[in-house]
This record gives sequence, structure tokens and C-alpha cells, in this order.
Amino acid sequence: MQTAVTIHSFGADDKPRPGALLPVPAGELRIVPYPPVQRRPVKLSLIIPTYNEGKNVGEMVRCLSELLEEPTGGAYELIVVDDDSPDRTWEIAQALTAHYPKLRVMRRQHERGLSTAVIRGWQAARGEVLAVIDADLQHPPEVTVALWKEIEAGADLAVGSRHLEGGGVSDWALHRRILSRGAQLLGLLLLPGVVGRVSDPMSGYFMVRRSAIADKVMSPLGYKILLEVIGRGQIRSVGETGYVFRERLEGESKVTWKLYVDYLRHLVRLRIDTLPVARFARFCAVGLSGVAVDMLLLYLLSDPTMLALGLTRSKLLAAELAIVNNFLWNDAWTFRDAAGDQTSGRQKLTRFLKFNLICVMGALISVTLLNLQFNLLGMNRYLANAIAIGVVTMWNFWLSSRLNWRVTAGRADPCGPR
Repeated sequence: MQTAVTIHSFGADDKPRPGALLPVPAGELRIVPYPPVQRRPVKLSLIIPTYNEGKNVGEMVRCLSELLEEPTGGAYELIVVDDDSPDRTWEIAQALTAHYPKLRVMRRQHERGLSTAVIRGWQAARGEVLAVIDADLQHPPEVTVALWKEIEAGADLAVGSRHLEGGGVSDWALHRRILSRGAQLLGLLLLPGVVGRVSDPMSGYFMVRRSAIADKVMSPLGYKILLEVIGRGQIRSVGETGYVFRERLEGESKVTWKLYVDYLRHLVRLRIDTLPVARFARFCAVGLSGVAVDMLLLYLLSDPTMLALGLTRSKLLAAELAIVNNFLWNDAWTFRDAAGDQTSGRQKLTRFLKFNLICVMGALISVTLLNLQFNLLGMNRYLANAIAIGVVTMWNFWLSSRLNWRVTAGRADPCGPR
């Protein structure tokens, strides 16, 4: 059952009064397919989400207005979406509309969060291309022109990247650089088909064609809305341009450890939402059977009342036999349609060796993630272990389905499109 979406948009003769606040859209976080009919179509709608950015919003609006006028032929709009800032950023932005008629302002009083602020702004936007930029001037406003050129060249998505030539970060501490790169690596493990499409998946500075995300229900967490756009949208071509992430001049940074937790939750949610559910459920069931085999064999091999072999030797044997168990069940059940006509002994042996390698890689990833979360982020060891197990399970499933039991285009997949 779909939830109704209430969106207010301005048509050709429905112009906002100078200084009037935009109504806040309600309902699902879904973008309508087409902008409203207007006397002069808007090409670009750039959202500026704010919270306590009263000292920066004026300079940001001034810079963007000067930069975008010529390349868009004046067919652009700026939308400040403020989360009811204590410093009354929304009120400061309202006052600017008298001098900048292409500026519109939305004040949210019942929702919070950068990602939802951006989507609510897009829902009220009139542009064919939707964009976002931080209000704190850490995203250089002049890069919007380069991003716009990528869109004009045919890209569905244009991303500002800190990891291309000409890009970088200003004076980040070492631990912040490590966390940023670690978060990107974790994203590659969980969502390689999403995170791997751009050089800077953590970027919050980009433009996307409305048609690429229209009618997709968004479900973001935290700040990293780009993951949601790539993961749920129909993005055919991507353009990127380098930029240097600047240090904030005014106001306080909003980066906290909680943002990294939200990022992890977002990755897991997006991974689950894009998994072929029935096949993944079978894969998990087989994994549980492997745990039972491992535990039983460890008891039979190492317990003093049984064979009383050494613990290390027993564990290695138990783990390998559990892998054999998992492979046989996955080959005969989970990926039966993919294994189909590949029944020769050599083909089965090749799949088994690949599966063994995937499991070993998964074990190494699990140990690494456990140590990073426990030692670097200070998380509870059992929570960290549970997260590591979940990440590795999805990693093993993805790699197995792509490398080991690849479902070809010519073979029907009973679980539906992947």
C-alpha cells in the first residue's frame, strides 16, 4: 500500500511571494517524475540544507547566484532547507530573497536530518536537474559550474570528488582520513556495485537528473545521500570532477562518531533492500547448517572424551568440512539454477575452490572489521562481532553469486531480477 505524498509546487502563474516560506512536503520521500509546467522551465534546482549556518548562508547564496546565472541562462533556483535552526538561519535566508529572486526557503519544524532535508527540497523543486551543496562553504561553490558541464555533456549523475586529480582535503587529522577511507572500503565490501561506481561515494556534492530518481522511494540515514541515489536510482552514466574539501570558516563542524554508525546502518539497509531475498535466505540457512557442522565436528575431534585431537588441528578440519557442507548445499539448492548444466567434475571442483577462497577472504575481513570497530571506534566487542558477521555474510553471498555461481542473462532466475 503506497503512502500519499503531499507536494506543493509552483506553476506558470503560481509564483511565491517574496520572502514567503515554501510549504514542507509530507509523506513518502519520493520525487515526482516531471517538474510542474512553467512559463520558463527551470533547468537546475540546487538544495542548500542548513542548520545553524546563519554566518555562511548569505555568502553561499551570493556566490552561487553569480556563478550559475550564465551557464544555466538564468534557469536555476536555490532552495535553502533549514531544520529550524536556533540561530534562525531560515529567517536570514528569507531576508535574502528580496535581493535574490531565485532563492526560496523552507523551514522544517517536525523533521530533522541532512538527507531528508535534501529530498524534501527536491520534492518542492521545479528543476529538471536536482543538486545539493553544503552551506558551510566547505564545498567550493565554483565547482557547481564544472558539475553542470558534466550534466550538459550527458551524465545522469555528476559528482564532486575529493579523490580525483585536483581534489583533496585541507587539514584533516590522520584519524579522520583513516575513518573516511575505511568507510569507503566497508562500502565496497557491502555494496560494490553502488560504491564502486564513483571515486568518492561519501561525497555530499553532486547533481542528478530528476528522471534518474523519479518515483523511487528514498530511505536515507545520516548524511550520505549519494549512496541512496546510486543504489535506488537508474543511473546510466556518471561524470566526476575533483574538488578540495575546505576547512570551515564559520560555525561548528557537525561530524560525529554517530554519523559513521548511521553510515554503517545505511549500508546494511541498502544492501538488504537490493538483495534477492529468497536466494539470500537460502544462503543464510546453509550458513547456519555450516555452523552446526563446525561445532559438532569440533566436539567430536577435540573433546577429551572423543578423539582428543589438538584444538588447532580440530578447528581447521571442522572449518574445512563446514565449508564442504556449505558448498554442497549451495550448489544443490541456493544456486541450483546457476549451477544447472555445469555438472562435470572439473566444473564442480573449480566452483568449490573458488568458494573456499571466498570463505577464507571472508574470515580475514571479519577479523579486520572486528579489530577496527573494537580498537579504533571503541564499540562493544559482541556488537562489533555481530556486525562483522553480518557484513561478511553479505560479502560472501555477493561474491559467490557473482564469481562462483554467476547467473547468466540467458538463464532464468527464479528469484527475479538481480
